[in-house]
Amino acid sequence: MIEFSEIIGHEDIIQHFKRSIEMGKVSQGYIINGEEGSGKKTLTRAIIKTLECEEGGTEPCCKCKSCKQMDTDNQPDVTWVTHDKPNVISVEEIRDQVNKDITIKPYSSRYKIYVIDDAQLLNANAQNALLKTIEEPPEYAIIFLLTSNIDKILPTIISRCIVLNIKPVRERDVLDYLMNELKLPKEKADFCMDFAQGNLGKAIRLATSEEYKEIIEDVTGILRRIPDMTVDDIIFAIKNMNHHKLKISDYIDLMMMWYRDILMLKITGNAGRLMFKEYYTDIRKQSAHISYEGIENVLKAMDKAKIRLEANVNFDVAMELMLLTIKENK
Repeated sequence: MIEFSEIIGHEDIIQHFKRSIEMGKVSQGYIINGEEGSGKKTLTRAIIKTLECEEGGTEPCCKCKSCKQMDTDNQPDVTWVTHDKPNVISVEEIRDQVNKDITIKPYSSRYKIYVIDDAQLLNANAQNALLKTIEEPPEYAIIFLLTSNIDKILPTIISRCIVLNIKPVRERDVLDYLMNELKLPKEKADFCMDFAQGNLGKAIRLATSEEYKEIIEDVTGILRRIPDMTVDDIIFAIKNMNHHKLKISDYIDLMMMWYRDILMLKITGNAGRLMFKEYYTDIRKQSAHISYEGIENVLKAMDKAKIRLEANVNFDVAMELMLLTIKENK
């Protein structure tokens, strides 16, 4: 069961929809923008469940036929657009699943709702095809675009939608969830909370990884040894990274945390605020030998690696360039 009371954070977006429902001013196009793992899909499911609820209130009743259908992903008037290729949503998929279908009136509900997840994957032709529908949708239709990169959405589409940006969840709420729901010990919960930076899904992903301890040891092992690593050592480390089940962007984010610790110690000298506290000696040694410019170069290289990987650049090449930059700025 998905309802607003079960969602952690995002109070501003929930209140926006409650007011819209009360005033009868629900828009026909929404863009929900936020990084991966920030809760876009869970939030959208709760919104749709409320919009389609037969009671018509600002909370889903969870008892009517529509609510029960939503709980089992069988609501006939709700379509989650699918795509065959992992990195693109094609014009044919938009035409077949949205444009051709949207002219048919709802089967049993007030609204006919379409959700395009990972909308940043829409190619130019797909966006132009969607634009025609968003410009003049039937009065019963609502389209949700969920994206982790709104910059890839056409300005003409953005101008015709209400944009709702996902904000970070409060740290105390993330920590409460990790400790109370996942039953994590305080030290591990603190680490996952700091790592997530307000992204609950990201915190859960690290916290529930079966390889949690191994990943942390692998990341810290590389960064402690990288000043003395040979090219062969780096190539071996890259092959090992690729075996981890955790998303590689999360792996790189863990590396960023190490360099943020270096920066924090360099600026404040306060070891109490470090995330990798058990490696204080290594972090102190590295902070004494790296310049502020060097830290900036490393963090930029990590960001660039994530961008390259998103663009499907060869994994080994992207990671080797990143690690060599780290080594050069030792």
